[in-house]
Parts: sequence; structure tokens; C-alpha cells
Amino acid sequence: MIYMNSINNMDGAFYPFKFEPILKPVIWGGSDICRFKKIEPLREGIGESWEISGVHGNVSRVSNGRLAGTSLNDLLARNGEGLVGKKVYQKFGNIFPLLIKFIDAREDLSIQVHPDDALAKKRHSSFGKTEMWYVINAAPGAYLYSGFKESITPEEYPETVKNNTFTDKLRRYDVRAGDVFYLPSGRVHAIGAGCFIAEIQQTSDITYRIYDYNRRDAAGNSRELHTEQARDAIDFKVYDSYKTEYVKKPNSPVKIVASPYFTTQLLEMDIPIERDYSALDSFVIYICMAGRCAVRDDRGNREFIRRGESMLIPADTQSVTIIPDEFSELLETCVA
Repeated sequence: MIYMNSINNMDGAFYPFKFEPILKPVIWGGSDICRFKKIEPLREGIGESWEISGVHGNVSRVSNGRLAGTSLNDLLARNGEGLVGKKVYQKFGNIFPLLIKFIDAREDLSIQVHPDDALAKKRHSSFGKTEMWYVINAAPGAYLYSGFKESITPEEYPETVKNNTFTDKLRRYDVRAGDVFYLPSGRVHAIGAGCFIAEIQQTSDITYRIYDYNRRDAAGNSRELHTEQARDAIDFKVYDSYKTEYVKKPNSPVKIVASPYFTTQLLEMDIPIERDYSALDSFVIYICMAGRCAVRDDRGNREFIRRGESMLIPADTQSVTIIPDEFSELLETCVA
């Protein structure tokens, strides 16, 4: 469906937006998100910070500039094409297509899988969930699961969950800072204890929990599993590797993921970098994992981004100059 471009922006042109984080207390969360983002007072048990979100019930609000307090949905309503780009707006309308998170796993997370667009639409009237992880920090011995290391059939799968051998079938990776994993819908995965991760994903909150180590919640109840729902979503194929390899190149963008849902580059810099977006029909998101930078756009707007913050560059921005105060590290993501 093609949506009509909506309300004119009566407050002038857009500018680089930052947002109030949406902090998620969970039983497996720690305190690293508050430390990383310099949030005081320090809070324990925060497992996720939703940095930029259009998910119903968890919509981000602008924290900087003259539109502070405005929701992401209201920005789309003001000028959808100007915010996200013509093609993106025609495809997604007033739904922001990406969800940006930080994840702090103090304990092992459950083994999960996400449905693709077709299955999610059929079952949940939702988009599917393809995502990527960038490991910001990892404690000694930290690991994660991604994909299968040996073949298993859909018929064999439920019994491995029942007899607690399912994790034996998965590929386990010891991780360190800088590791990247692309997780298309259908790929079985789990984050292990000690991982601190930046996650970029489709706007969807549909998760099928496959296995949870027989753990019980505070009330002594086993958490719900979605064994049968997950069977139709799982990609049972065994691949050679599930880790994304790349070579760092300081002061130049390095493409680390290119998919139909998002393209992500790594920017490591200690000198100013100019980014030309004049031919790009998409918004751009920066996720700052180290350092502090000034971000100046072609309209003369100047905003700062520091470690633990994310920033949305509207699609009608032609160019940006990123000026680091010190060595800085950003993920740059768009829909292209």
C-alpha cells in the first residue's frame, strides 16, 4: 500500500534526533547498560535499552532540540518521506522499520528463533525479525549460540528439546569485542552470560522461545516454550559459518552487513569524516559505542553523540560531517 505523505512540518526542517532510552528490567539483566550510558542512579537488572523504537507501546520520544518530547510516530506523521525516505515510507508507512537496542546479559538468555515476514504476517499480522549483533564488550568466557553445528530434522527437533540435548546441536562461539553476527529470520540463536551487545533488527517483537535450560521464574513456574510454533520458523540447514568476518579500516567506513532489511557500516575515526547521503533514499542511524563526536549536517545543525547514545539522521539530510573529540566508534545503519 502506498501512503500519502502526511502533515507538513510546520516547525521547520528536521535535524539529527536523539531519543530517551526505554529501559527494560528483566530477570537476566545487569547494571552495564546504566554504566555504559552514564545513567544515574545506577539501576540493577536492566537487560535492554531500546534506543530507537516504533514498536507499539514502546515508541521512542525525542530528547534534543526544539522537537524534544515528540514521539517517533509523530515525526513520521509530520513528514514521513522527509524522515525515512520515499521508498521506505511507501513500503512501511507510519511504522518505523528498525528497532535499535543495547543488550546486557548477566545470565544466559533462552534459545530463540524469529519468524520471517510471511509467517509473522500470517500468524501475528506483524513483520518478521531479521537482526544483527555487534559485540561491544564480552566478559572472559562469554559466548553465544548461532545456527546448527550438526544436522537435525524437524521431526527430531522436539525430542531434543524434551531430553535437554538441543543445545548440543548448536554452534557455540566464544566472543570478544568487535565480533559481528548476522541473524536472518529462522536462525536459532541465544546470547550467553557476559555479552554486551548492540542489536539492530526489524521492527518486530515476535520471539519463539525454544529452550530455557529448565529454569523457573520467581514464582517457581517454568517459562512458556513455543516448541511447535518454532518448528515452522526454524531454518534447519547447517552452514559453514555463522559469524560475519570483516577487516577494520580506521577513518573509512567498513561495510559489515548488507541485507534487504538494513545495511550497516562500522566507522572508527580519530579525524573528521564526511558522509554524503545525497543519493541515499533512507534515514541513517548512528550507534555510538566509543568516544564522543559532533555531528554537523548540511543545514548547519550541530548535535553531539557520545558513547551509549544513538542518533537518527533524517532522510532529507544531504550530507553530514562527523567530528570526533577523541577516538570514536559508530555503527551506521540505513535501509538500502
